Amino acid sequence: MKSLPLLTCALILMLIMLVSLALGKYPLTPTEILHFLGYRFLGRGSIDAERLRLLENLIVDIRLPRILAASLIGAALSVSGAAYQAMFINPLVSPGILGVLAGASFGAALGMVFGKSWYIVQVCTVFGGFLAVGMAVGIARIYKINSAIMLVLGGIISGALFSSLLSLVKYVSDPYNQLPAIVYWLMGNMAMADRAMALKCGVPICIGIVCLILMSRHLNVLSMGDEEARALGVNVRLVRIAVIVCATVVSTMTVVMAGIVGWVGLIIPHIVRMILGPDNETLLPASVLVGASYLLVVDDISRLAFNFEIPIGIVTALVGIPFFMLVLKSAGKGWQ
Repeated sequence: MKSLPLLTCALILMLIMLVSLALGKYPLTPTEILHFLGYRFLGRGSIDAERLRLLENLIVDIRLPRILAASLIGAALSVSGAAYQAMFINPLVSPGILGVLAGASFGAALGMVFGKSWYIVQVCTVFGGFLAVGMAVGIARIYKINSAIMLVLGGIISGALFSSLLSLVKYVSDPYNQLPAIVYWLMGNMAMADRAMALKCGVPICIGIVCLILMSRHLNVLSMGDEEARALGVNVRLVRIAVIVCATVVSTMTVVMAGIVGWVGLIIPHIVRMILGPDNETLLPASVLVGASYLLVVDDISRLAFNFEIPIGIVTALVGIPFFMLVLKSAGKGWQ
């Protein structure tokens, strides 16, 4: 019975991917897309050479990398949010709780100001995210209190520090070239998504997602409380560190790919938990599929609603805030 909801979510995701491939300024039919994919990857059928070049450019070079990037980002933010909520036993926790998004944003802005290439920006983004989480964990270790509350407080301090440093970098940046690029990128956008980036960032994201799903049983025990988990033989400290590392990897990679995309890691685990319940063995993989589907739909809206593309981070906030207010009343049911 557990596999039925996951199979349904997977089929919905595949359908949304097919529809997203068809949507655009140059619309295609699902039949045409399936015919092209069959010819391109299976060698079945025949297509006119000129039409083949057009479909190759539209589907393989432009739309498919963006769809993969949006799916990876939605899946990564959703599963890391669900894992954090289970670990901290708090429905208001999101992937940025330990300051990773603030640190990654600071690193990206620093790379844009002082770096000479986009590769340097990506490296600085990853380094900034891990530095922020390291600082949060370090603050919790200073007080020698092994509790989730100290980790959250350390994350708040770390996030506030790196947000201030980000403001400082904005202040010293060139107001005509660098500052607009920083502001636009931090709004969250998929303009930089291509095949190379989707592949480079997709590998660590997928590894991190698989590791989080494999720890779902331990998260079930950990959500009962530290003392109960220790009594059942779970190494609470090791599980917590492993979850933090995996969630940091996947969250940082999303910032590398598309800047700050908010609210996904907060509302999607809520929705899935309300529908399927608190069992993390089902909740985490379902969050992956639902989060990918959700961000694909949001990305379609951001690029097609108007004649110009709206940064996806703005759309997720505009959709997420009222939606979260609606589900907040019933959010407690998912923890029963």
